[in-house]
Amino acid sequence: MDFSLTPEQLMIQKMVRDFTSKEIAPIIKEFDRKQEPIPFAIPRMAELGILGICFPVKYGGQGMDFLSLGLVCEELEATDTSLRVVMSVHVGLCGLTLFQWGTEEQKQKFLIPLTTGQQIGCGAFTESGMGSDVAAMVTTAKRDGNGYLLNGEKMWISLASKADLALVTAKTDSKAKKATSGLSCFIVDLHSPGVKTGDLHGKLGVRAGATGWISFSDVHVPSENLIGKEGEGFKITMTAFDHGRYTVASGAVGIIRACLEASVEYSNQRSSFGSMIGEHQLIQEKIASMAQDYEIGRLLYFKAGWMKNQGLRNTLETSHAKKFATEASFNAANEALQIHGAYGYSDEYDVERYLRNARGAMIYEGSSEIQTLIQAGFALGKRTNKPLRCELPAFDADQWQS
Repeated sequence: MDFSLTPEQLMIQKMVRDFTSKEIAPIIKEFDRKQEPIPFAIPRMAELGILGICFPVKYGGQGMDFLSLGLVCEELEATDTSLRVVMSVHVGLCGLTLFQWGTEEQKQKFLIPLTTGQQIGCGAFTESGMGSDVAAMVTTAKRDGNGYLLNGEKMWISLASKADLALVTAKTDSKAKKATSGLSCFIVDLHSPGVKTGDLHGKLGVRAGATGWISFSDVHVPSENLIGKEGEGFKITMTAFDHGRYTVASGAVGIIRACLEASVEYSNQRSSFGSMIGEHQLIQEKIASMAQDYEIGRLLYFKAGWMKNQGLRNTLETSHAKKFATEASFNAANEALQIHGAYGYSDEYDVERYLRNARGAMIYEGSSEIQTLIQAGFALGKRTNKPLRCELPAFDADQWQS
């Protein structure tokens, strides 16, 4: 078993770290305070090629593997969560789901503009009254001539006001025996008549990220924009969450690392009771715990990334990685703030932002409680990683880079 990174992966890792440290870190506090996205962040990410990092070259991607996607997310979130969120929704929820379930025609029409950054995508699944209960959504898509009429509203949608297209799950059969069987998934042009978007403000964290709502009023969606088959919307949405959770997990590991590095640096500079605080055993215990959680979180997302590379369904492994890493990142940020004392409570240091940013990941992309139910279902034999009708293709360097 080889845990070493390839020269290409190390190159990508260094490139993203250089980008975030030189271009984002010096200004992130300003935009976090203003609660505004950094205007050049997404265009620069497209320019660097990371919006297409894990897609074949023939679809406009960089031809790298899924572990490379995780490494990118770790580096981005080590500076700020808002950058990783772009990867989660544009690449994870939208791009990878299209890659997995879309037809060749759909990939040529919609996926290539996403991987090259010509267009921005998002996933529009959550509604204000459903929370974690995806089957309870009330947005509808009713057949109308050569397409569907889409009506409803999606809430807490990252990049809602920035995206050009969205993957939208809606109810197509209100009489289905099982609510999960009555859902379908569509690619929706957010510039279509009847679409409105807006931003939400006053969030605890991810303040430099765009989060908002999308409403649909008799929006015409062509039949060829249906992803998969009618009635497969629930399965497609669940696989989209698997992709998103992988990016959230790997990104959360970046927060743990950032907290560890900040705490070590501060502990070697701050003195109390006649010695550097890093010499105090209780401080050492906090730092050792962060170091341990970083290694565990990294191994968990490495395993999920390896399974993606093999073309294997990885719902359980991604759930393990997401739950552990997000909870560990919040704990790491909380302890980092404690180590920094009063200074950690102000935005003079980054750790208070890490704490605010880390908290949301225990809710979105499936809360910690939902991850517990998923994992219990597997342990009790009620769920399996059995293949679906469509799976991500296994990574093949020769094919993906040609």
